[in-house]
Amino acid sequence: MGSENVSPDTEARLRPLWMAAQAGDERAYREALALMAARLRSYYRRRMPTLQDDVEDLVQETLLAVHLQRGTYDPAFPVTAWLTAIARHKLVDLWRRRGRKEGLHDGYEDVDESELAAPPSEPHAGRDLDVLLQALPQAQRQAIELTKLEGLSVAEASNRTGASEASIKVLVHRGLKRLADMVKR
Repeated sequence: MGSENVSPDTEARLRPLWMAAQAGDERAYREALALMAARLRSYYRRRMPTLQDDVEDLVQETLLAVHLQRGTYDPAFPVTAWLTAIARHKLVDLWRRRGRKEGLHDGYEDVDESELAAPPSEPHAGRDLDVLLQALPQAQRQAIELTKLEGLSVAEASNRTGASEASIKVLVHRGLKRLADMVKR
């Protein structure tokens, strides 16, 4: 998804959909998210070869961030650059949560600096997230809050809640999927 891997065709397909979505076209929004999801899966699979089980969770987490940050998109820049910035931050967050010390596969000197800029937070994003989280079953909400918002490991969340590590993983996965479905509506 970095500038070296995004074909002009991807931007040409995504940009009109995203612009229509920003104007309120729900069909275009669903199509844009589907195209983004496909790009994100490819992006994360290349960068997480030993964590393939986590790819879909990270895709869903990134799509949720795209939804919450949609007001930060600046039409002066490519949609793919904005998406890449969000994806990179989510990947870095994952590595931090896991304590990974090695760098990402892309060298920073090879990356366009405009793709590294963090989009500013949307002022109401926290409130939007709270509303979405409240719609989840309590166990899913708690698992997501502990692992994705507080940054606890699955083992730490398991110790805190008394649920097994496998249960925490399932609750997070299902909760993120449910959140993504809510966002797509």
